[in-house]
Amino acid sequence: MRKKIIAGNWKMNKTPSEAVALCAELKDLVVNDEVDVVYCVPAIDIVPVVEAVKGTNVMVGAEDMSFEDKGAFTGQISAAMLKDAGVKFVIVGHSERREYNHETNEDINKKVLKAIENGLTPIMCCGESLTQREQGITLDWIRQQVKVGLQGVSAAEAAEIVIAYEPIWAIGTGVTATTEQAEEVCKAIRECIADIYDTDTAEKIRIQYGGSMNASNAAELLAQADIDGGLVGGAALKADFGKIVNYK
Repeated sequence: MRKKIIAGNWKMNKTPSEAVALCAELKDLVVNDEVDVVYCVPAIDIVPVVEAVKGTNVMVGAEDMSFEDKGAFTGQISAAMLKDAGVKFVIVGHSERREYNHETNEDINKKVLKAIENGLTPIMCCGESLTQREQGITLDWIRQQVKVGLQGVSAAEAAEIVIAYEPIWAIGTGVTATTEQAEEVCKAIRECIADIYDTDTAEKIRIQYGGSMNASNAAELLAQADIDGGLVGGAALKADFGKIVNYK
């Protein structure tokens, strides 16, 4: 049985002091031994949030990282820096990074490999636009993102990472993919993993749904056979996050 993983993607929200206050507000609401809970926070919030969640069940993730080790890359943060700061997870390939920073599948693959090399667990995002869904190429598009993203990753390494399916048309829009749509793609991702590696690896990997999951739809989504958690945006910034973590 795969353990559920609920990760909050705070995006560009919360100053360091606000982040610490939110951790205090959520502390007792997100307790659930059956679920891995992760706060993926802005870079400037990482150090205070790591301190704020000490002694709790919460783990800390970063929202992005460089695939370079070090050097003249102004504004970027390396995997080693994140690891040393106490980060356990890192989001790679979020649709906003792909769109606004023009990140390619090959860029995401480099980040996945670098995260694994440094002992971080990547949350590798994939997803289609509304146009791509209307064109009927959703599953082909997703498979390409997954296959390129996992180039050079061993079966044992793949079994430990997290894949987040985020239909771009459902991020921050209040529109959620139907349960059937979400499950269809998450199942296809698992089948893709089986094609790349084997059935055992596919059964181990955890797949999140990441399109406007909230307190009212979390239980139905998380009841699906191939949805093992959520990458939660807006709802991660309020008390309702605790209801998602404790969805049943």
